[in-house]
Amino acid sequence: MKFSVLLPTRNGGEYLKNCITSILGESYQDMELVVSDNANTDGTQEILKSFSSDRRLKVVRLTNPVPVTENWNNALLASKGDYILMMGDDDSLLPGYFNRMEEILKKYNNPDCVTYNAYSYMAPYSIGQDKQSYYKDPFYSFGVEFGVEKLIPKDERFLIVRDMFRFHNRIPLNMQTTLMSRVAMNQIRGGAFQPPFPDHYAINSLLLMAKSWVFIPEKLLVVGVSSKSFGHFAYDNKQEEGKKYLGINSDFKGQLPGSDMNNCMYMWLLLLKANYPELLKKVKISRCRYVRHQVYAWFMQYRAGVLPLRDLMMRFLRLNIFDWFYLWFTIFDQRSWERCFAIFTRGRKTAQIQKLWTGAVCLENVSNINEFAGWISKQNNQQNAKGVK
Repeated sequence: MKFSVLLPTRNGGEYLKNCITSILGESYQDMELVVSDNANTDGTQEILKSFSSDRRLKVVRLTNPVPVTENWNNALLASKGDYILMMGDDDSLLPGYFNRMEEILKKYNNPDCVTYNAYSYMAPYSIGQDKQSYYKDPFYSFGVEFGVEKLIPKDERFLIVRDMFRFHNRIPLNMQTTLMSRVAMNQIRGGAFQPPFPDHYAINSLLLMAKSWVFIPEKLLVVGVSSKSFGHFAYDNKQEEGKKYLGINSDFKGQLPGSDMNNCMYMWLLLLKANYPELLKKVKISRCRYVRHQVYAWFMQYRAGVLPLRDLMMRFLRLNIFDWFYLWFTIFDQRSWERCFAIFTRGRKTAQIQKLWTGAVCLENVSNINEFAGWISKQNNQQNAKGVK
């Protein structure tokens, strides 16, 4: 079997049907959709039954709920495809995905990994009581070095990982935007998926170990943010709930309050160093960049109205003398100035989502991710038709 789409889900019934429809709606046959039902108590089983006539659907059910990472591994163990695509139950696949992947795999002699871009869609009520839908195009802003389709050489991939240790992400760390070969995933040290963020650990492990990696600039799916995804907890400042949802903690020596995205990143960077010591012996986690990112997160939370001024001031008391020294050097960092300027120049009437989610565009008359995917496909078809003329 060529492709396995993994779809671990925990009470995602409201969004699950849209995701499954986008995948099984494809006419492509040499694939399977593996749904790991994490002891769901909503309408998941009824939704799955409605697709039971499709032989490409495989369902594995857990009788007791497990943490997110364990559910991911459960789906992976039940799959058989040569290549693995991970989807969230609030994501949507765009038409033609599998045919396009077949073309790329054939062109580049079956590379270990293929990375591509996507759109982002934020469902209504993902943050607070905002009933509007929002989207971003593109999902991820790649650097100029990723302007065209190409093979990413191993030395460049090492530099990408090294920059992660400086809290600078040069590729998206969401599993949805990278197709991975089973052979390569089986070589990940410690197992393919590891907490706290299994996709982040897997992608960086493969950046270090994969034999070949292809990048294409096309947008092939929609990454969703909903009231049940970790993005919702992060954007809505419900980080303790988010960690409970993932079944993780983010405690380490020298931890600062702020964004748990940064704290969890620090943890998987430590795990990478432990599991790949011969490759990362000379690479250190930048405390300076970590402090800057957390302080930046404080101001983001304050500006969005989820962190009171008094609490913001109290957080600065948590910094030690070395942290203050690192902050002092921020005055020489152009990117930090640009970020600060962006935060404080956004109008007070700007929607909360648009303050937290830079570049978000409000959608009218769109209520779910598949409606958005259909709208995007229509827009693309119209542009292609104009191009032909």
